[in-house]
Amino acid sequence: MVFMDVALLMLCLSGVQLLRGGDPRIRAELFVIVPLLAMPIFIRLGLYRAVLRYISTKAIAAVGMAVSLHVVTLGLVMALMGDSPSYRVLILYWLLALMVTGGSRVLLRSLSRWAVHGKGVRTNVAIYGAGSAGAELAEALQLGGEYRTVAFIDDQRELQGREIRGLHVFSVEQFEELKRQYDIKEVLLAIPSVSRVRRNQITHLMEKYHVRVRTIPTLRELVSEESKVSELRELDLDDLLEREPVTPNTALLERSIAGKSVMVTGAGGSIGSELCRQILKYHPRQLLLFERSEYSLYMIEREICACLRKEGLGVEVIPLLGSVLDECHITRVLSEHNVNTVYHAAAYKHVPIVEHNPLQGIANNVFGTLRCARAAIEAGVEAFTLVSTDKAVRPTNVMGASKRIAELIVQALATADHVARFTTVRFGNVLGSSGSVVPLFREQIAKGGPITITHRDVTRYFMTIPEAAQLVIQASAMGADGDVFVLDMGEPVRIIDLARRMVALSGLTIRDDTNPTGDIELRVTQLRPGEKLHEELVIGGQPQRTMHARIMRVKEESVPWPQLQELLDGLNDACEDFDTAAAYDVLRTLTGYQPTVVTELRPQAAQVPGAWPQHNAAEGGARYCSTDA
Repeated sequence: MVFMDVALLMLCLSGVQLLRGGDPRIRAELFVIVPLLAMPIFIRLGLYRAVLRYISTKAIAAVGMAVSLHVVTLGLVMALMGDSPSYRVLILYWLLALMVTGGSRVLLRSLSRWAVHGKGVRTNVAIYGAGSAGAELAEALQLGGEYRTVAFIDDQRELQGREIRGLHVFSVEQFEELKRQYDIKEVLLAIPSVSRVRRNQITHLMEKYHVRVRTIPTLRELVSEESKVSELRELDLDDLLEREPVTPNTALLERSIAGKSVMVTGAGGSIGSELCRQILKYHPRQLLLFERSEYSLYMIEREICACLRKEGLGVEVIPLLGSVLDECHITRVLSEHNVNTVYHAAAYKHVPIVEHNPLQGIANNVFGTLRCARAAIEAGVEAFTLVSTDKAVRPTNVMGASKRIAELIVQALATADHVARFTTVRFGNVLGSSGSVVPLFREQIAKGGPITITHRDVTRYFMTIPEAAQLVIQASAMGADGDVFVLDMGEPVRIIDLARRMVALSGLTIRDDTNPTGDIELRVTQLRPGEKLHEELVIGGQPQRTMHARIMRVKEESVPWPQLQELLDGLNDACEDFDTAAAYDVLRTLTGYQPTVVTELRPQAAQVPGAWPQHNAAEGGARYCSTDA
């Protein structure tokens, strides 16, 4: 590069002499002086530090500054040599030098990129969004060898027909022709600030073209520097939810957290870990991570500590191994650390697994809640919040029935004479949790199918994990006297429609009778034991509005503590005696538990009611797996 610049600058000087008709002021000595003056300036301003393939506009600007400074010094040297410098000579030389030094770098950048990526097979993509994020994404993609950006798509009419980064901007109405002309395989959404509703409309438009759709991180992630524009990701269901998240109430979020000692049970789980992340933002004095899995505890502690270092927060984080069934240990922990607030998220939540292990599920979900709540009373905790589930409403599975009894425990203990505020927060499925259908469907699509769905009409409520965690914290701050809150989760989503959308947005097609050459088969199995077609959030009565638009208070029937304690003693005896039938009797008495019956299945004669059904392979059956959606 140094030799090239020396040669080009001498060529510029010769060109000026030629254009000026042999100007006597351009002496032979200048051909030695020019490189001696230019090279120290070029080196000092960093013209030789940039890698040409990744050279930026900032580096090109540095070229302009270096050339300008060089021309000024050349004029001074010519004056010292006794020649009156001609402004026309200097300006002409400056223009030629600027053109050749800057142009040579741009040319070499293009050649180097072509040499690296020009011969490989690249996927043609279009970028939806011709704003600053789209332009930055196009620049980032040019540096890689995987994608070739062929066009921008944008809704703004004033941008349509123009060029950005050398790419034409089209309207969405022109996309069909554009796809056919350029064989576009993917559309990349570069619209981080657009509303969730508008993003959903755009993805609906793209579905019919069978192109893969991916997106850049959200505006919040970009502003907080959690992600970069160039970090493409698959569309999750939270990108497709048809409602906007409500701005959280900071006063409610801080009420039970700021300056307090807070403990989260099940801190390594999906909800528990997100509760820890959200709690950290509101500056507790201490954060106790209570978890029975050593690996899960290690992972969440490492993440939380990294966040503390990054944000410079002075929060004491205490990782604690233990079981929610160990009441003495929990009481000691709560007392020693003067815990003010407890979020009880520890539970077995996977319906088929708990159906297969009913007594373990009952012990953990029911008696784990009972012992944590009693420990909170003994230690003088100010607030205790139970994280519950929509499956507790008219339960048809052991998991839901056990969580409903946990709710009854919290309601009954709230009436006792103590300082703690007991609250229950009930909501439906959260995206990205263990057992969520979204990662399961994505895995099945990546393998070429089939996508397994338990029933064509099954629906579920969905909410993002961060939104759910924030609402749990806000609801707990409003709760008192055993209040039960439910979260407004919008309209339920048909799982089969979700599967079809994910296939379409992966650039693939459904294989069925009308399209036998499609890519992915949708295979409908049947409802698993204990599974409902439609989930509910309220047992009885009309939900009442609260000060938060997404949180509703419900009046649910409760059981007086003496009566509940007697039934719990019987349930505990059944668990200790491994008497599944007796345990089911208590579940029915307390919750109205009615297990669903899958008539197509033929359970073994010795099988206890509600246990995992088996198929006889010789009869053409198959055991239903917990990975079916």
